[in-house]
Amino acid sequence: MTRRTLTAVVLAAAAALALAGCTAGGDQGPTGPSAEGYVTDGKLTIGTGQPAYFPWVIDDAPESGEGFESAVAYAVADELGFAKEDVVWVRSTFEQAIAPGPKDFDFNLQQFSITDERKQAVDFSSPYYETTQVVVTVDSSPAGGATTIAELKPFLIGAQTGTTSLTAVEQTIAPDGGAQIFNTNDDAKLALQSGTVDAIVVDLPTAFYLTGAELDGGKIIGQLPSTGGGDQFGLVLAKDSPLTEKVTAAVDALRENGTLDELAAKWLGGDDTAPVLQ
Repeated sequence: MTRRTLTAVVLAAAAALALAGCTAGGDQGPTGPSAEGYVTDGKLTIGTGQPAYFPWVIDDAPESGEGFESAVAYAVADELGFAKEDVVWVRSTFEQAIAPGPKDFDFNLQQFSITDERKQAVDFSSPYYETTQVVVTVDSSPAGGATTIAELKPFLIGAQTGTTSLTAVEQTIAPDGGAQIFNTNDDAKLALQSGTVDAIVVDLPTAFYLTGAELDGGKIIGQLPSTGGGDQFGLVLAKDSPLTEKVTAAVDALRENGTLDELAAKWLGGDDTAPVLQ
């Protein structure tokens, strides 16, 4: 065998190995889409956070269908023609999901606000939820017993400057002492914890985080009636995904038939989460 022939054989073998590495199973990271655009033929692969938190996912078990985003995911799957047993869950960080590049999921949901900046790296479905404004207090506050907007008016209520939360305090609650204005949500949180204010207003995801992780004795009084202008959450897909139009159509159908409102009322607006204040 000549040197030239030997070289050709070696190169051919290397090429075959490289091709096998591209197509074989194992830990290869995100794979190419199927002919229909799905990560895996016959399956719908859905991403969420690690961990995934209440009330978006109950007990960090998205496969249960319990929790707002888990329930939304299965409703979308049904619209797309997938049975529950054909749904596969994967986990990612928030930043991994919205970073440029291939994905190991068909869509991901973990309270991603739709923004023009993020649209440069990923696709979004149409919105499946728009955040509302929520009144938060602590057990030691005199505002803790309030159950209506009228009952909140005598109290000192704060919010971060320049936010829709502040607008909601000023226009929806209109407290007798005026809105208490803070530079940041952290400042408002500290004022609430120290008793400088009786309650604060933040968006719903922030309210769940503050009461669950940061405030000592934190509690949600309730949601203020929606006036629009909140952040809109969308399902994240890979940039230019062939599924974006199909997934958006599924979300639109769920919005139009009232399913999204029903799921939001069940998982985000119940008496044990954040009742809507009248």
